[in-house]
Amino acid sequence: MVAAAVTWVLRALPFAALAPLRASGTVQYLSSRMPAGVMIILVVYCLPDLSVAEARTVAPLAALAVTVGLHLWRRNALLSILGGTAVHVLLTSVVLT
Repeated sequence: MVAAAVTWVLRALPFAALAPLRASGTVQYLSSRMPAGVMIILVVYCLPDLSVAEARTVAPLAALAVTVGLHLWRRNALLSILGGTAVHVLLTSVVLT
């Protein structure tokens, strides 16, 4: 019974803590800036080891171009990430094998 109560409290706590924060200017600022920030961090982390002369570089660069293009076109982070991922998987699994 104690374990169930602790589990319930731990799952309900984030929702209770977020309610007062929704009106915060800081949280609103972060919610508008974080998707682009996360994408920039991922690019900086994933792409520095790629050599432009190698064929394996085509898939990540094409996926990056699709991701940026979709994001500029639709302004939807989920669509951008899914589109870029789909292009990368398609190129690495089917085209470049």
